[in-house]
Amino acid sequence: MTTISSPGIGSGLDVNSIISQLLAIERQPIVALQSKATQIQARISEYGKLQSLTSAFRDAASALTKNETWGQTVGTSSNAAAVAITVQSGAAVGNYSLQVQALATAQSLASGVFASTNEAPGAGTLHIELGSWGPGQTTFTPKSGAAAVDITIEATDTLAQVRDKINAANAGVTATVLNDGSGARLLMRSSATGTESAFRTSGMSAFAFDPSSGPGAMTQTQAAGNAAATIDGLAITSQSNTLANLVDGITLTLGQITTAPVDLAVVQDNDALKKAVQTFADAYNALATLIAGQVKYDAGSKTAGPLQGDSSAVGIQRQLRAMMGTSSGASSVFGRLSDVGLEMQTNGSVKVNAGKLDAALANLPEMKKFFANSDIAVPGNNGIARQFYTLTDAMLGVDGTLTTRTDSLQQGIERNEADQERLEQRVEQVEKRLRAQYTALDTTLGRLSGISSYVSQQMAMLNSSNLYGNKN
Repeated sequence: MTTISSPGIGSGLDVNSIISQLLAIERQPIVALQSKATQIQARISEYGKLQSLTSAFRDAASALTKNETWGQTVGTSSNAAAVAITVQSGAAVGNYSLQVQALATAQSLASGVFASTNEAPGAGTLHIELGSWGPGQTTFTPKSGAAAVDITIEATDTLAQVRDKINAANAGVTATVLNDGSGARLLMRSSATGTESAFRTSGMSAFAFDPSSGPGAMTQTQAAGNAAATIDGLAITSQSNTLANLVDGITLTLGQITTAPVDLAVVQDNDALKKAVQTFADAYNALATLIAGQVKYDAGSKTAGPLQGDSSAVGIQRQLRAMMGTSSGASSVFGRLSDVGLEMQTNGSVKVNAGKLDAALANLPEMKKFFANSDIAVPGNNGIARQFYTLTDAMLGVDGTLTTRTDSLQQGIERNEADQERLEQRVEQVEKRLRAQYTALDTTLGRLSGISSYVSQQMAMLNSSNLYGNKN
């Protein structure tokens, strides 16, 4: 049977309110633990930000230790329209002079005139074969590795449909239809330039071109030709207008025949190096600014940063600032960051002095040593970027400051949760005990109240009886 309990009915006491107030007092240690847990979570969050920005700074320092960073080059051309230059990683610094005598061309053919693109040229099989023409186009040599392609043309196929079938055949030839005012013509062109990518056609008289076996209906509008140029006086030829293997790491794209030499240069890419140094400075400033805000105490607002008084965060700040002011024996020219234009400011940030950096980059070998040199035997001779990398990588490591402090805070959260759970169980027991005690008290008070009422009634009746008896 279900027992219905309503504490306070018998005695008139507000038992639930009394118990709630007593339990609120009992829960004060839990409230304190919850407040502490919030603070710990805030610190864990701030350490997460610290780890992220430290990782970004480590990556920026790492970039300045790599050969590819210091080996970046860029190409320049005195006439980019005639000769464009593209430089790949590893291209050596150098100067070249190039003159273009001929551009590589693709063979092009034009058909006779048709009334419109909707005219059907007739049925047949169009045979397309890639290869190279001999002198005077009296002979034709098929291209090695390229199979001839046969395209079936139906009697109902229009000129436009013939074009589409040629383009879909992947025969090394592309087709278009040109309306030149007199009617429509089918144009065919090699997909690639150079004498080795010429072509001949047969099988359909309207689109035949094979001078080696007789005249055809198609007219050659452009012969296949190779590019011809001289670089530093050396004659070169190419099947295409892209010269990718002429000089290691350099690609030249020919665009015009020249009447005078084009000056080409591969030079040190100072803009890329400046960007790498600026990225290093920006990453440091982001990290330094975050830590400064975390550990400071604002006397005006009387508020403390989330990591104010945190010895680990303060230690990281101290290490970074000390490293910014340290020296390196890697270079005989540059000793400190300020020597190459990275100057510490009064607020703890670092600013890039563009003039100093430009001057330092004029001595690239010493700049590279100052940032990237590696010396296992003498750590003080390591490049400054390598020193920063070593420092930040250690902070982020398994036993590093950032990792161990985050783990410690996480363990604190786990202990806090366990303490809260233990105290919650204790409060539950206290509540059970209080309810049992107040229920018993309520019952007793209710019984006493009933006895009191009964006695009062009996006394009233007795007094009334005595009153009437005295009158008699």
